[in-house]
Amino acid sequence: MLAIPGNFWRIAEERTMRARAEVLRRSALARMPRPEGVRTPPLRYLWGEVASLHRRPGRHVPLQAASPQVIMLLPGFGAHPKRMKPLADGLAAAGHTVLDWGLGFNLGPTEQNFAFLMRRVGALARQHRRPVTLIGWSLGGLFAREIARREPDSVARVITMGTPFSGNPRDNNAWRAYQVITGHSVDEPPVSCEFRAKPPVPTTALWSPRDGVVHPRSAAGWPGERDRAVALRCTHLGFAGAPEVVAAVLRELNREGRAADSVTQPE
Repeated sequence: MLAIPGNFWRIAEERTMRARAEVLRRSALARMPRPEGVRTPPLRYLWGEVASLHRRPGRHVPLQAASPQVIMLLPGFGAHPKRMKPLADGLAAAGHTVLDWGLGFNLGPTEQNFAFLMRRVGALARQHRRPVTLIGWSLGGLFAREIARREPDSVARVITMGTPFSGNPRDNNAWRAYQVITGHSVDEPPVSCEFRAKPPVPTTALWSPRDGVVHPRSAAGWPGERDRAVALRCTHLGFAGAPEVVAAVLRELNREGRAADSVTQPE
């Protein structure tokens, strides 16, 4: 028989107690009440997100790149880069060089994640001898904005898609799930960041009045928080590669220079 170390049960008990305390802590984060004044999308739009999972993706409208760019795609919370494959394929077909962020599933921000991404963006900029365009979906857009704020010389522009960078961080239907999975409050991310501050590079915010996860105003932002806000008629999940999203991103990439602050409405 194998001998059980004398401190085995003590160590096991301590680990059990720590695990129980962590479960209770995260449960408390999930039960936090919604503060007054918080705006979330109507529930009917949230059901629209579920329905969108069963729709076949449409065909992309071909639009050739006016000036091919090096692009990094950053996935939304809980998503893997493969979820953005329709967008990646559409951008690559137009002539752009498309890369993923290299971190797999997006499970929230950490200083280690940001350090890795800044090194990766810097290395890509040096390798390709040009700044990198960052395109972030939902939480991935917050990563993109912060990376551009910290490393503007390595970033050509930022395009966010359904990203809650403006207003209250609870202006969405996912903040409780976010807190349970990450283990921290949306008010207190474990990184030093200024998500509302516009990066010192051209910044476009794609948003949708039909977004069932993030409130449209939170994703569109206000003047001074982005250069352009472009409205689309898609679901939140559709930002990962719906044909109208691919076309809109390609149009933005073909725009030259820093655009004046403007807002477009959905067609």
